[in-house]
Amino acid sequence: MQKDQLLTRRRMLLGGAAALGAAGAAGAVLATGAEDGAGTAAPAPGPQARQVPKSSAFRLQPLTGDGPPRAAPHQLKVRKEPILQISGRGRRMMLTFDDGPNPDYTPHILNTLAKYDVRAMFFVCGECVVDNKGLVARMADEGHVVGNHTWTHPLLTTLNRKQIRSEMKRTSDVIENTYGERPQWFRAPYGAWNRAAFQLGAEMGMEPMAWTVDTTDWTEPGTGTIVDRVESGAAPGVVVLSHDAGGDRSQTVRAIREWLPYLLDSGYHMTVPPRRRV
Repeated sequence: MQKDQLLTRRRMLLGGAAALGAAGAAGAVLATGAEDGAGTAAPAPGPQARQVPKSSAFRLQPLTGDGPPRAAPHQLKVRKEPILQISGRGRRMMLTFDDGPNPDYTPHILNTLAKYDVRAMFFVCGECVVDNKGLVARMADEGHVVGNHTWTHPLLTTLNRKQIRSEMKRTSDVIENTYGERPQWFRAPYGAWNRAAFQLGAEMGMEPMAWTVDTTDWTEPGTGTIVDRVESGAAPGVVVLSHDAGGDRSQTVRAIREWLPYLLDSGYHMTVPPRRRV
């Protein structure tokens, strides 16, 4: 489907998606190498110590063309609910962006992240990757984590198992074709998981990631409102949901230029999941 057609469907599904995102306080903790999600986090830096490793320390390897195609995925535990927050140790948060890449908005978000030496997760749609492979390669090269957000952004709970598999597999394939590695993370459109999505994701070697703070930037509520939602929702372990495509995301672009330096100056450390060895 065309990304500018998502807004109406999002409005219809806002209630369900928001309810899932709000469940973060009781959610599972992001694993740092263990399947059961129990991990430890390094102490967070103070407001004046925002040292972040260079891109090469985060970079997903191998890069374009260097890895075996269609590598067998690492078998994962089938979860019953998505991961909703990261380790609460220290002032650590995670930034995530859905629905891209989009040539009008994604580069601006990447530029802001680069300015502050911050890494994020991008859950991309396969149909958008096809025409913007350079942006996905840039995400990986700059140390961001590229995740699977299906091919056409459908409501998975309305699809059969074969259709869900196709949506997920095609997207993993095009991501791998773009920079040489299959994604290790998956987010269901609208936050609508079902048993088949959890099972198929695990079979394909992907963990399910949700969120705890929804900026609802897709409703275009105004730059100030987006800034307020992020700043007021900031807390250890929070996963922030924003969008870099699916409509006019100029407010999102402007908002991150305000709330990101604010959070960093407040002592928060923006992190990404550690790369799982396969």
